Amino acid sequence: MGSGRRGLSAVGLGEELIERFGSLQALGRASLPELARCKGVGPTKAARLAAAFALGARSAQEELLGRKIERPKDAVEFLGPRLRLSPVEMLLAVLLDAKGRVLAVEEITRGTLNESLYHSREAFRAAIAHKAHSVLFAHNHPSGDPTPSAEDIAISRRMQRAGEILGIEVVDHLILGGSRRGELLYYSFRERGGA
Repeated sequence: MGSGRRGLSAVGLGEELIERFGSLQALGRASLPELARCKGVGPTKAARLAAAFALGARSAQEELLGRKIERPKDAVEFLGPRLRLSPVEMLLAVLLDAKGRVLAVEEITRGTLNESLYHSREAFRAAIAHKAHSVLFAHNHPSGDPTPSAEDIAISRRMQRAGEILGIEVVDHLILGGSRRGELLYYSFRERGGA
């Protein structure tokens, strides 16, 4: 932020903002207007805060490139910062080489507060372009509850079928929620016998 406000340091203002929004995660999801309305923030500090959260999420994602995904939790740990900060549903594709190493992470679609628009063509376009051997899909539930909806289950089945037709293995479909006691909440279709 650069500075606090009269009588309050930048650290103090940061602590006040976390308390106001309820958590660091909720602060990261706040819109620019919401941040700017906070006492001592304004539009400039709001933009700095939003940029800091975006850079942190992107940095965490870049750490994933070249790494091997061996279990769902590996992907959850790296995708969590980006997906948990999104106030709307977002679908990401983690593109993998033949050894399970990450080639790229691509945003496939961004939806509304409680739904994401999915189409197989868009979901596999990036996998084809990067010549991916396999793909792991992940999306968030802004509500914090990673339990799959009937639509999530249907989409996961469609992803699986599309991958089979294209010869691109779908290794998993993850749904990320919030966190409890520092542990990221997620649902893995692979762990539950799905994708």
